[in-house]
Amino acid sequence: MLNNFTKIYSPNFETNKRREKNIKFIIIHYTGMAKEKDAINKLISPNSRVSCHYFITNAGEIINLVPDLYISWHAGKSSWKKTKMLNSCSIGIEISNPGHDNKYNKFKKKQLQSLIFLVSYLKKKYKIKKSNILGHSDIAPDRKKDPGEKFPWKLMYKKNLAIWHNIKEKKLKKKRNEKCNKLEILRFFENLKKIGYNSSNKLYIIKAFQRRFRQKLVNGIIDKECLFISISLIKKK
Repeated sequence: MLNNFTKIYSPNFETNKRREKNIKFIIIHYTGMAKEKDAINKLISPNSRVSCHYFITNAGEIINLVPDLYISWHAGKSSWKKTKMLNSCSIGIEISNPGHDNKYNKFKKKQLQSLIFLVSYLKKKYKIKKSNILGHSDIAPDRKKDPGEKFPWKLMYKKNLAIWHNIKEKKLKKKRNEKCNKLEILRFFENLKKIGYNSSNKLYIIKAFQRRFRQKLVNGIIDKECLFISISLIKKK
């Protein structure tokens, strides 16, 4: 089915094949580079030692850089729940986008259409749980911001390709900036751990959570809105 995709070879992968059953995660990235051509060149350069399995261009073209059964170097130092170093058990998808350091843009409609097609295919083929479809900032909050607060996780949820909360926007807005007490803050961090976040740096995991689930305000401050979202996500597990 994927043979029609454009293929550009990247040498940046482990040479030993893995089994299909070992693929448990899909990790979504943005390139974070101003020029798409430079991003592709970096992913195929042996000197960069970074790669991904799939690249989605600004025009929505899907490029296959590394075959699924080989481990590409996209996640780096990472963890989610009890799993560490997610390169070994994940498929990495890079979306062309300049990122936070280069006038971060909204993702284009054609890109999202291609992404939904690709992730749907991979999810079905490798029996990946929708709770294991993650952003780079989820698994590496200390280092990464991508795909960022402009990535439409709610749309992915509607396509059964991600988790999301079920609280109405009006109710959430009333709780925004409402302070939490010490016990509520403790509960919030306990919830984040249950969801899957791992980091000793609390500020980074708060912001990673907000970029994913409270995208209209990423300030690193825990309020009742954040708490209620975390409770909703735990209840839906």
